[in-house]
Amino acid sequence: MRSRPFTARLTASLVFALAGSALAADTVPQTKGYYRQPAIHGDTIVFVSEGDLWKVAANGGVATRLTTGTGDETNPAISPDGKTVAFMGQYEGPTEIYTMPIEGGLPTRRTFGAARMGFVGWTPDGKVMFSTREHATLPSSQIVILSGDGARTRVPLYEADQGAYAADGKTLFFTRLPFQGSFTKRYKGGFIQQLWKFSDGDAEASPLTTDFAGTSKDAMVWNGRVYFATDRDGMMNIWSMNPSGQDLQQHTRHAEYDIASPDLGGGRIVYQHGADIWLLDIAANRNAPVDIALASDFDQMREQWIKNPAGSISEWSLSPSGDRLALVARGQVFVAPAKQGRFVDVTRNSGVRYRRPVFLPDGKSMLAYSDQSGEVEIWKVPANGVGEATQITSDGSIIRFDMLPSPDGKLVAHVDKNQTLYITNLEDKSTKQVLQNKFEVPGDLSWSPDSKWLLFTESAANANGQIKLYSIATGQITDLTTDRFNSYSPQFTPDGKWIYFISDRHIVSSVGSPWGALAPQPYFDRKSKLYLIACKKGERSPWRPSDELAPAKDEKKDDKKEEKKPDTKPDTKPEYTGEKKDEPKKDDAKGEDKKDATKDVKKDEKKVPDVVIDLDGIAARIEEVPFTNGNYVGLTITDKALFFIDTIRGTETKSNLLALPIGNEKIETKTVAADINSYDLSLDRKKLVIRKRDTFSIVDANAAPAEMDGKTVDLSRWRFSLTPVKEWRQMYTDAWRLLRDYFYAPNMHGVNWNKMRDKYAPLVERVRTRAELNDVLGQLSGELSTLHHFVQGGDTRGPSDDVAIASLGAELVRDAVGYRVERVYDFDPDEPSAVPPLARPGVDVVAGDIIESINGVPTLAAEPAALLRGKAGQQVLLRVKPANGGDSRDVIVVPVNMGDAADMRYTEWQYTRRKIVEEQGKGEIGYVHLRNMGGGEITRWTKNFFPVYNRKGLIVDVRRNTGGNIDSWILGQLIRKPWMYWASRVSDESSWNMQLAFRGHMVVLCDQFTASDGEAFAEGFRRLGLGKVIGMRTWGGEVWLSASNRLTDNGAATAGETGVFGPDGDGKNIWLIEGHGVDPDIVVDNLPHATFKGEDAQLAAAIKHLQETIAAKPLPDAKAPKWPDKSIENNR
Repeated sequence: MRSRPFTARLTASLVFALAGSALAADTVPQTKGYYRQPAIHGDTIVFVSEGDLWKVAANGGVATRLTTGTGDETNPAISPDGKTVAFMGQYEGPTEIYTMPIEGGLPTRRTFGAARMGFVGWTPDGKVMFSTREHATLPSSQIVILSGDGARTRVPLYEADQGAYAADGKTLFFTRLPFQGSFTKRYKGGFIQQLWKFSDGDAEASPLTTDFAGTSKDAMVWNGRVYFATDRDGMMNIWSMNPSGQDLQQHTRHAEYDIASPDLGGGRIVYQHGADIWLLDIAANRNAPVDIALASDFDQMREQWIKNPAGSISEWSLSPSGDRLALVARGQVFVAPAKQGRFVDVTRNSGVRYRRPVFLPDGKSMLAYSDQSGEVEIWKVPANGVGEATQITSDGSIIRFDMLPSPDGKLVAHVDKNQTLYITNLEDKSTKQVLQNKFEVPGDLSWSPDSKWLLFTESAANANGQIKLYSIATGQITDLTTDRFNSYSPQFTPDGKWIYFISDRHIVSSVGSPWGALAPQPYFDRKSKLYLIACKKGERSPWRPSDELAPAKDEKKDDKKEEKKPDTKPDTKPEYTGEKKDEPKKDDAKGEDKKDATKDVKKDEKKVPDVVIDLDGIAARIEEVPFTNGNYVGLTITDKALFFIDTIRGTETKSNLLALPIGNEKIETKTVAADINSYDLSLDRKKLVIRKRDTFSIVDANAAPAEMDGKTVDLSRWRFSLTPVKEWRQMYTDAWRLLRDYFYAPNMHGVNWNKMRDKYAPLVERVRTRAELNDVLGQLSGELSTLHHFVQGGDTRGPSDDVAIASLGAELVRDAVGYRVERVYDFDPDEPSAVPPLARPGVDVVAGDIIESINGVPTLAAEPAALLRGKAGQQVLLRVKPANGGDSRDVIVVPVNMGDAADMRYTEWQYTRRKIVEEQGKGEIGYVHLRNMGGGEITRWTKNFFPVYNRKGLIVDVRRNTGGNIDSWILGQLIRKPWMYWASRVSDESSWNMQLAFRGHMVVLCDQFTASDGEAFAEGFRRLGLGKVIGMRTWGGEVWLSASNRLTDNGAATAGETGVFGPDGDGKNIWLIEGHGVDPDIVVDNLPHATFKGEDAQLAAAIKHLQETIAAKPLPDAKAPKWPDKSIENNR
């Protein structure tokens, strides 16, 4: 058994923290809420709580609710005259800008299609200003000023996410970059937020806070000074400076929580601190919390009924005889009958999360992981929901994964995040460690029928899975397969004579040669085949053809013999259901009927086979099942057939459940069910449960197409309730625990993680909505100062309507008689499917044309985007007045959705960059831009790289690249170099080997937005000596993640799981990129104003550098030498 002193102390600490949290709930007044995003004007504060806007006096009191939308209303800003509030709302679905009277009233929608907004504010003369990506080609936040008539003015800065004007309205102090997306404190990577200023007539914007490597943001202007939020002292606090960025002064000194969302009005600043709003009086140099109470019914804290639990199923398990199905939804366990019967609520505590339930063989009880004790432990729970749960393990210190009880119900095998396999004795609750793997969590647990042997898969150092066999009696581990091939999914046959498994040994490429267009590469599909091992020497494979020494059996005759046997008794011991049937008296359960029934059951129970395994030479007894290859997973076995999933990959990937009858005649599969998600086989091997999306069907385990009609488990009436407050507390602790267990560094970066749990726990007691819980989780997660820490999802409130906006693929400007087409998005004529709607043949609307009406409604009566609501993909009638002054004409156009419009803008930027390179590079330089490193960008790379593979220079542009996982493949393409050439008799142009490899000079472009695998590509490009990196320092996120640490409602506070390191110049290993980013070899900034005017200094620098390099280091001559002369005297 393992030593447990440390984990016992840790568990006690967790329980204490939970108890303290519960105590805090009793002491927090119910009228207190969680307050965010305040705005101030005079003696009035408007703030956000419960996803709504509220108003309260600056000296506190009971707040008045201003909005009640079903979506969220956020980011309020009060107009200079104090009469109007501008904010972001979701009344029709999309997040847009609205205004409303500060005293209350009907909100007015001010934008239609504003994309990725960052802030809302006002100009000194009373115009709404906000940031959006709506007008940017390369995705960037830009500030737009909105006039009362709907006309828009873009501030001439390509990058500006937040800003405040000086009193004269001529100088803008702005936060250049938006929030970088990851919750991390004390961030100092390349995507850092800094304050800049720009005045009318300036040649360029100038930085103000670059003296500090950390964050400076949220500019506010008052009395000749600029106030802002910064983490210069390690915590986010309020500081100020003069307009030149000098004379720094600190105004708040919070050491517990960061301040957030500051707003200034009349010499006072309000901001969020923890769950409260604080007020700073600048002149008095005094700050204090504002005592606020909410007059609310706290609707989102009420008992919540889950109306579609099937959509929340996270795990499931079939009962031993297949008569019931265990389900987990929102962390609670339920048992559904296969046919008729009671739907059981096994657990009923929203404050506890249960995971991975599995029935014990008797069917009366289940094992499940539970965090009731403060750590994830194994508990035994009654399958009928009646009675108390019993804790089995008490040594948990990390999240646990797969769990499988032995067929005799005495043992359970289980694994954890530390990649350790254990076996726990359910009778004495002792636990034994079997092994710990260095590379992956052991998996594919499978018991022998007699519970004396355990099969599992362990990852080898070369990443191939090896099948191992563990003896319960001796503790010996035997390798059944080597690490030469990837093997998995081992299973014993019911008689214990054979072990089957799947292995990827059919290594045959569907691409036979690297010759041809696009340099085709080997592709290995359908690699897996089925194999078996005899447990004892001398066993004859059931797949082996019959011969004179082993004639075929007459199966029909055997079947007739079986038919003559009476079939009045059950094959296995009946399962306990918890239902009392025909039991009028309590004492009847002790009567003769029960004795007789028990006697009959015992009489008819099948004898458990004694599994004997000859370990000597067992790995040499592997035989191949004579059946074709496929993409097989999930092997299970009955006495008559093998069942497994085969995945067919293509345009639409589908998984089918197949059955292969065991025998040596007509070896072919039957499709049991097509297009499934998953399946399982019952312990008695008589039933299959098949999952298709949110439906489960329980059918007979026959090697034939499953009859699904009438076999679907009825979940239509399944409803259950939960208590949000209890669930939020559980999710907070669960998120804390999952961050601890998934985080790559066991030392938690030196952070006292228990202390952090206790620090933020009181804020949870102030939470009144799920979205507010995310705010707390973001603060907690940020303490680890690591990127890729995202807080996302969950059962948050959403708008009741979802009216999508459509786009014509053009920039439109309000004119005297309509909306003038300022420009139609540029497009690549070689990609006709991506042509913007107005540029399509037959529409032919060009810049300067005026759209007078849409579907007969004048555009001056309502802006075009408002008239295009809900019209994406539908025909729309436009009345268009030509720019040349001719007669107006009618055209039919089909608008696109806003996602497609954003893609068109991005495509325009990529296409115009390519044209610039073609022109300025004089046809000698190729250009490829990658938006991310996801699989879809393989297409973009292929389309853009191979047409220019033979150029003298190449620019690989990863600016704004958001990461993914194909960076190593792209680098692999670029490190291929020609080493020989082929000569043709009719051409001086040579081709080479490696086929279609690039032989010229290369550079990479990166910027502050280049993230994750995008920046890994840039660093790898340089370290591999492929060329220079040009641009700006990157994001700095190189601790990778899987985002698999999900909460009960499928939200997540993701953890950085895998650190990245490499050698420094002295040969010592150092952590790479994380928290800092990739430093370019040549630093070039695309400054905000110049870039707005159309300049691209980074691209220009790349072209110039390549042209200079090409001139200084011309490529080797690839022309063939003089033809050989092999003649002799007598054959000339």
